[in-house]
Amino acid sequence: MALFDMGGFTIEINRNERDDMKRIIASDIHGSGFWCRKLMEQIEHFNPDEIILLGDILYHGPRNDLPKQYNPKEVIAMLNPIADKIVCCRGNCEAEVDQMVLDFDCMDTFGVLFDEDREILYTHGHIYNPEIHPDMPSGSIFLYGHTHVKQNELIDGIQMFNPGSVSIPKDGSHSIGLYDDGNLSHIILSE
Repeated sequence: MALFDMGGFTIEINRNERDDMKRIIASDIHGSGFWCRKLMEQIEHFNPDEIILLGDILYHGPRNDLPKQYNPKEVIAMLNPIADKIVCCRGNCEAEVDQMVLDFDCMDTFGVLFDEDREILYTHGHIYNPEIHPDMPSGSIFLYGHTHVKQNELIDGIQMFNPGSVSIPKDGSHSIGLYDDGNLSHIILSE
């Protein structure tokens, strides 16, 4: 059991994860049918045990241009059949109506997973981020999206990882993340 202090309240998480899980990490699909298909190709290729979605799945948000082939219904149709493999957190563009059409929970601000004794906290990044996050033991992983910029950096003993954006990158390349055999890496998506 792990305890997390989340700024005024504490949560308990049971450890029940296998230590050999392969995970795809993706953020900021923003309703793009085109780029979600590219994500699905990688899911089919890697056949992960779990898919971690870091929010902003269906809506593009008022500050973003429409992504290529904007079609939230198509994104829903691709993700719902693999809902049993998806863990997800709420992004700043999610709304309660999104939960009505998705077959996996998308309204939690964050979640915690484990790989052996390594804690993996995942969140969108608009509330908790590399500068503002709960106390985590050295060796933990902090997964976040929101910035649309890739990161894979060890800071104060915690691996800070941002997979970048599936559909609206701000660093020049569409991307996702892969967690395999204890290692985090980026996968660049191409047209």
